[in-house]
Amino acid sequence: MHTVKLEGRDIPVGKIVCVGRNYAEHIKELGNKTPDKPVIFMKPANALLASGGTIVIPAYSSDCHHEIELAVLIGKKAKNITTEQAPDHIAGYAVALDLTLRDVQSVQKAKGLPWEIAKAFDTSCPLSPFVAKDRVNNPQNLQLKLTVNDKLRQDGNTREMMLSIAELLAAVSEYFTLEEGDILLTGTPAGVGRILSGDQIEAFIEQVGTLTASVA
Repeated sequence: MHTVKLEGRDIPVGKIVCVGRNYAEHIKELGNKTPDKPVIFMKPANALLASGGTIVIPAYSSDCHHEIELAVLIGKKAKNITTEQAPDHIAGYAVALDLTLRDVQSVQKAKGLPWEIAKAFDTSCPLSPFVAKDRVNNPQNLQLKLTVNDKLRQDGNTREMMLSIAELLAAVSEYFTLEEGDILLTGTPAGVGRILSGDQIEAFIEQVGTLTASVA
């Protein structure tokens, strides 16, 4: 069983639901089309990597990219909820990376095939400990920053999300039942880029925390 930390408590993790293309500038930098509905995919719980851990890029890829994201921990079951109900289902927030094998993803997309082998590999979801939601004043106005070897790569704000956290939770709950211990990743701002063996990554979200990871 895989667990995450919330204020020092171990919380068993179910599934990790991820949302792509939720920041306009990131859509532009990759040359993607703006979706009319949330782009949703999954990572298994064994994709998790605790802060301070080592990322292992699979041998079948030579182009792994970092993507900093605000992670949301689900606190109670949610199915077909409204945006107004969504905040009641949130337990906390964390700093996450959605690591993406961009070369593999491009091939899969070109063939019309699923992305999982590019998104769901072991160590593809580094994650900081969670903080309780009441410690975050406004999750829709948080600065996100990511550095690689002390050089700034990503610098954005959650207010740039195209769909808010509440809108994402409501939309996802139409497709899947969200349960206590599930995690939602909410998209990444512009500035994604390649990571290489030996790199040191630091990701920060104000009021939430800092995540560090090295690359094997």
